[in-house]
Amino acid sequence: MKTVFITGTDTDAGKTYVSSLLLKGFAAKNISAIGLKPIAAGVDDDGKNADAKRLQALSAMPLSYEVVNPLLLQAPVAPHLAAASEGINLDFSVLDQQLVDTAELPVGVRLIEGAGGWLLPINQTVYFADWVQQQQFPVILVVGMKLGCLNHAMLTARELQRSGVTVLGWVANVIDPKMLLLTESIDDLTLRLPWPRLAVLPFQTAAPVQVALQLAEAVLQQLQQPQ
Repeated sequence: MKTVFITGTDTDAGKTYVSSLLLKGFAAKNISAIGLKPIAAGVDDDGKNADAKRLQALSAMPLSYEVVNPLLLQAPVAPHLAAASEGINLDFSVLDQQLVDTAELPVGVRLIEGAGGWLLPINQTVYFADWVQQQQFPVILVVGMKLGCLNHAMLTARELQRSGVTVLGWVANVIDPKMLLLTESIDDLTLRLPWPRLAVLPFQTAAPVQVALQLAEAVLQQLQQPQ
């Protein structure tokens, strides 16, 4: 089983969108894959998180909601602050247990979607990134293309490089189709970021299967490279 961690330049950069496309693309290639979101903040009317429900629905095998999202916080705010307000001691134990619970599943790829950006606090002393670094999972960076994204992308890139994790590549996800000099901004990031650009995702709610397939193929190609 290959495990890949999906991070983003910010909240709403498109981590779930990219994770969903990858699950669809892997399915189109007959590769079984599951999507996990260990920590989620914010619930729908049914008391569950919308992003986690989407990963659950697109996973290649039936998974309980609790397996996909073992730690659900009610308020749509920074998880460590939500946890404190709900009297929950947030640490790496829930992340470690999810790995154990899914380690023996008969799937080829396990996608783990982060929360917020790369340096998301878990508590007062550690960050989500510290756990990914400990596990040495390869990372995909999702850049939400909007005004200010070049700074967000380069700050995240520097921290990813400092952490020493393997970065498979980055995805330009257009979340503001009216962004001035959008094409030029994507080209600029392509020159600046030290990893391959896996895809440019145009602004849309439902990308065609071909886009998902191309993204999955790009990721698989990177996974086959010596790490």
